[in-house]
Amino acid sequence: MLKGLLGKKIGMTQIFDDAGAAFPVTLIEAGPCYVTQVRRPEKEGYSAVQLGFSEVHPKRLSGGELGHFKASELPSMRYLREFRSKTLDVSVGDVVKVDMFTPGERVDVIGTSKGKGFAGAVKRYHFRGGPKTHGQSDRHRAPGSRGSGTTPGRVYKGARGPGHMGDDRVTVQSLKVVLVDVERNLIGVHGAVPGPKGGLVMIKEARKQ
Repeated sequence: MLKGLLGKKIGMTQIFDDAGAAFPVTLIEAGPCYVTQVRRPEKEGYSAVQLGFSEVHPKRLSGGELGHFKASELPSMRYLREFRSKTLDVSVGDVVKVDMFTPGERVDVIGTSKGKGFAGAVKRYHFRGGPKTHGQSDRHRAPGSRGSGTTPGRVYKGARGPGHMGDDRVTVQSLKVVLVDVERNLIGVHGAVPGPKGGLVMIKEARKQ
């Protein structure tokens, strides 16, 4: 059975349990999603279901994307993502909603982390920086010596240092579902998920239960 949805991160709040303790919850507007394609082993070589989310004006899409939706007689959608599934119990045109998940269940949430732009080694990799006293003037947040001497006389590839930070695909595993609101297409998970408010997230059945 397919256990996956696309959604939009709304933001964070808190919920109180029966003992009065507060815990953080992220609210996600999940679905409804349309099944736009079913990939089968005999044709594509693997089993997967492609879901579409967030209807959009056709002018926002390319000709190839419009043809993809037109062939399936589906509305134009902004996002398309695939979910691997061993059992293909859905058909093109089916609508999947948030009621596939229940409170207490564990899910994995995949999103794109916030982009931080070009960052130094102290912010990016938590380097200690240079000494703050003894005449030090402009090396407080410098990475320090990164290469060797004559041999090899260069910086090895992959060495940690300044560079682009964030805007990466991040998976948070085994988050507990604490809230499911079918009428408003909402799902609440215990903890934080990557990305900004309004960012696209994928919700899947947890690999580690």
